[in-house]
Amino acid sequence: MADVPSATLRQSLDLAGYYPELVGDVLDVAIAGEEVVGHLVHPETTFDTEVRRHVTALVLTPTRLIMAHVDDHHADDGRAESASATTEAVPLSAVHTVALTHVVGSPERHRAGATPTELTLAIGWGGVQRVDLEPATCGDPDCEADHGYTGSITPDDVVVRISAQAEGRDAVRAAVAFARALSAATAR
Repeated sequence: MADVPSATLRQSLDLAGYYPELVGDVLDVAIAGEEVVGHLVHPETTFDTEVRRHVTALVLTPTRLIMAHVDDHHADDGRAESASATTEAVPLSAVHTVALTHVVGSPERHRAGATPTELTLAIGWGGVQRVDLEPATCGDPDCEADHGYTGSITPDDVVVRISAQAEGRDAVRAAVAFARALSAATAR
């Protein structure tokens, strides 16, 4: 990743500790020599039947939002363990929404500029949408007719949740700074 012009991006990848050379290489291809204006690197570990690690890296350039997502793949059927790395580059003009959810403890004591305890950043550009369906009803509790389904379609391109308790206050501050830069860039 020697060509990526942001030393702080490299530091963030190293700090995340999740295949920094691989993540750096795929980002280098996607960034394609553009200036890095801002970034957010979010490693996450999930637990189901196995421990799985992944990282999401968001990079803001003057013209694009670049997302890299890298996942572990555990060995099965004698196949070697591997990782998959996916990048997506979205023109800033295509970003439709930058939604932020700030979670604060003791809101009555909140002071301007204080770091939230948690930040959820949801970015939508229309690439992925989530469909939530439920059985439709007519309001009559005794009705047994089939009224089909009702539902909603929600943009779901990328959602990153940063918690001060899990990742630390500096990680939340970094997420707020990235969200501010992205919001400003998409308002132009």
